[in-house]
Amino acid sequence: MKQEVISNLSLNKDSLFSVCKYLYENPEKSYHEYKSANYIINYLKQNSFEVKDNYLNIHTAFFASYGNGYPKICFICEYDAIEGEGHITGHNLISEISLGAAISLKSVIDKVGGTIIVLGCPGEYLGGAKITMYKQDVFKDIDAVLMAHPDVVTSESGTSSAILPLSIKYNSTKGFSYMKEHKFNSLDAALLNFNIVNSLLKGFSENVYINGILSEGGFTPLLTPNYSESKFYIRANNIEEANQAGEKLKLCANYVSNLMNLDYETCLYELPYEELKTNSTLSRLFCHNLKECGIINISPPRNINAGLSIGAVSKKVPVIHPYISIIENDASCYGTKAFSKATLSDFAQEIAFKASQALAFTAIDLILQKDSLLKEVKAELFKA
Repeated sequence: MKQEVISNLSLNKDSLFSVCKYLYENPEKSYHEYKSANYIINYLKQNSFEVKDNYLNIHTAFFASYGNGYPKICFICEYDAIEGEGHITGHNLISEISLGAAISLKSVIDKVGGTIIVLGCPGEYLGGAKITMYKQDVFKDIDAVLMAHPDVVTSESGTSSAILPLSIKYNSTKGFSYMKEHKFNSLDAALLNFNIVNSLLKGFSENVYINGILSEGGFTPLLTPNYSESKFYIRANNIEEANQAGEKLKLCANYVSNLMNLDYETCLYELPYEELKTNSTLSRLFCHNLKECGIINISPPRNINAGLSIGAVSKKVPVIHPYISIIENDASCYGTKAFSKATLSDFAQEIAFKASQALAFTAIDLILQKDSLLKEVKAELFKA
């Protein structure tokens, strides 16, 4: 059966590469991935998947499925790029790997039963559509979520940071600065806010980091701004710690507001990320299959400081998010245009082929052993 998966994957090698290449040549920023989403949707339709586009009224999201009944195994496509930089974190290759797993699994799904789901998840750099899908109970009926992320090191699925994106805005009256020299303005409040936050950092847990920018605050020294906005990324080991830090920043904003007699408001300017909670049973299964497919050297679980929208999903559904090295030498170029270009290399395509195999093999194992292995995977989630 697994040989059928490999054969089918081989037959689709060129078309899968075409997906990766098209996304690379047409990079689109978060939630504007119109060409990318349309290309992937058409590819899935050509392979007999039923596809709902404009999913949940998110223009570049989609829900594709093939098969019937349970288990329902989900593969994730991400396809947004950094504006002006391109696919420097390899989202084009994520889509290729997930599509390869789904298309090859389709060749045997009618024999083994179950349903293949492919979710098109735009906007990963700006909160991620997976969080909206999670809140809309899209994952409630899914048994496992599998994906693999290109990187410079192959490593087991680990954890990610929780991220709270908090905005603080102060309001004041606009006017000529020389006429308001003895009055507090919104920029004064924002700058004091930054100084207090920098001092408060000493009192936070060592696992809490706060990065901030002044996103709005005037355009000429001649005029005092009528509002100034500061945006903060609060990063922590878990969402509880991030929320606690967020409450302290709100107290700080309230203090500055009262001190300077200025109005203020706080809000989340993006969706927050919860930390990733890898299902270790599922991770061990995938790593076994990855080795069977020829990728032997696998580093321990990777714990990253970045946020992942799949973190929220991992609290309700068994999830893995391992990393797969697509770099032939030891050059560490993740997050660069060189890394983006490397996604099209022969070596990266060979690795993507093996990663797709391993994901498909993992799905087959879960389906064939749904009363034992899948049950064990779910038991770990609910036990936690």
